[in-house]
Amino acid sequence: MGAQVAGGPADVPTSKPSRAGRDLRAAILVGVGLGAMIIASLLTVKETFIGIVAAAAAVSTWEIANAFKKAGINVALWPALIGGQAIIWLSWPLERSGMMTAFVVTVLVCMIWRFRGGSDGYLRDLSASVFTVAYVPLFAAFAAMLVVPEDGAGRAFAFIIGVVLSDVGGYAAGVFLGKHPMAPTISPKKSWEGFAGSLTAGVVGGAITVTTLLDGQWWQGALFGAALVVTATAGDLVESLIKRDLGIKDMGTLLPGHGGLMDRMDSLLPSAVASWLLLHLFVQ
Repeated sequence: MGAQVAGGPADVPTSKPSRAGRDLRAAILVGVGLGAMIIASLLTVKETFIGIVAAAAAVSTWEIANAFKKAGINVALWPALIGGQAIIWLSWPLERSGMMTAFVVTVLVCMIWRFRGGSDGYLRDLSASVFTVAYVPLFAAFAAMLVVPEDGAGRAFAFIIGVVLSDVGGYAAGVFLGKHPMAPTISPKKSWEGFAGSLTAGVVGGAITVTTLLDGQWWQGALFGAALVVTATAGDLVESLIKRDLGIKDMGTLLPGHGGLMDRMDSLLPSAVASWLLLHLFVQ
């Protein structure tokens, strides 16, 4: 696992990316740490989960705005950050009405905020600002809304477990079995075998979590798990397209073995929307 670096009385081993392109040890340690924090929040005061979601959305908003800036695109950062927090926190007591009201007001503020830059690139910058607010805090608000009901902790667990199993199943199957590229021009390392691994893990995990944590039917859990696999995979591909368009490898460097926080949020954000919609439909 270690490469050798010369320069000293003895060669110093350094970590080497895995076949999937990650520093696997660092990625696992970071993943375990984040998972422990989320589990602790849901098992104690579940409303603290909303704080974690809000913090993650703020960091991810900053990362994606910084990535756009490197490409000469200026996101209305302060309106996006402040408005994003309003979107998430108002989704707790007021749910959809609070979330959408905050979103619309944030878009209006972004429109006005960009006046000072003049007409040159106005539509480009405004589009990026609206996209950022919708893609990050608006989608994240659906994760916050998962914990509002009495069984909210179980709903949040089902969501997180489903996405993690999709990622782990896809990673394992892709590394050991992956031969047929799924989207070679977008994400060359993503394979159909990996997708099959994600689907298997996601469907089984969904059936187990929905039946045991939420008293749902097994077929509802299977559909839930399959939907999370599709949205998580789509989220990965969407961010890969964004990064290719911007000419960058990662959204940031905050998380060793992962890149930026946004590089982990890419599959969670669209899956949060699917989770809330399906559990709102399946579980009463």
